[in-house]
Amino acid sequence: MEDVSISGTPSSSQCPQSASFSSTVTTGTSLSRSTEGSSIQEEMEKSDGGSTSQEEMEQSSTLQSLPDLENLHIDLLDEKVELLINFLLQKYQMREPVTKADMIGNVVKEYKDDFLEILRSASERMELVFGLDVKEVDPINHSYTLANKLDLTYNGMLSDQQGMPKTGLLIIILGVIFMKGNCATEEEVWKVLNMMDIYSGRKHFIFGEPRRLITSDLVMEKYLEYQQVPTSDPPRYEFLWGPRAYAEVSKMKLLEFLAKIHGTNPKSFPSQYEEALRDEEERAQARIEATAGTSAMASASSGFSHPY
Repeated sequence: MEDVSISGTPSSSQCPQSASFSSTVTTGTSLSRSTEGSSIQEEMEKSDGGSTSQEEMEQSSTLQSLPDLENLHIDLLDEKVELLINFLLQKYQMREPVTKADMIGNVVKEYKDDFLEILRSASERMELVFGLDVKEVDPINHSYTLANKLDLTYNGMLSDQQGMPKTGLLIIILGVIFMKGNCATEEEVWKVLNMMDIYSGRKHFIFGEPRRLITSDLVMEKYLEYQQVPTSDPPRYEFLWGPRAYAEVSKMKLLEFLAKIHGTNPKSFPSQYEEALRDEEERAQARIEATAGTSAMASASSGFSHPY
């Protein structure tokens, strides 16, 4: 298990200092098992004469092996989770829905009794790593689709031949910037990414070369702004949201996502929660004005008479 701490540390950047934000992101799975088998064996080996019968030894050996069987089952389920993730990504790349029957027939197979647990684990990892939601769109036929988290129009696959979605990394960076007061230094961003085993100059099996992705590709896509910190000498750089991020990303949905991976709720971050509420109000007002404008144009058009 790996801890990712995002704290509002002061810097010499022009970024405003944010409220303290420190918590834990689980980037791995840790499953521990007790040593009940050995404890039972030790207890069973105790007898009046200090000796152990053959039957008792066989029973203790069987009980001791139970935790090993449980761990083996967990390992096999983890393999199915990884296979299901790959299968779902293929369907996402082809823009195809997927059914429960597809997943069981192609991936889960003999572990169909564990299907819901496998799907739950795969869905959680898809959300955190790739920024994708697995949604059931047809409860009768058990049909599922993969949707871009936060309704981003960027699919994260525009310049990658392998087509691995990179929206998960984008969401994390936008989250760091938001939690840092809408401006994060390059050092602060890389500190978080390093804790996720993502390093500048080191090709990542999902995200490719991350420095190019976040300082060039996502800047060109207008999701990020990457600029020099004013008056910094030697030059230092900082990240801000780009215009496309402001247009597409609901700060409340982003905060809900960040709170979820930290095992808490949005109100645990008061200043960000207040800002997210204001953002929701502004978006609602903009939708009302847009609807009113469209209605007015439609009315004017219908009332216009053409001369003959």
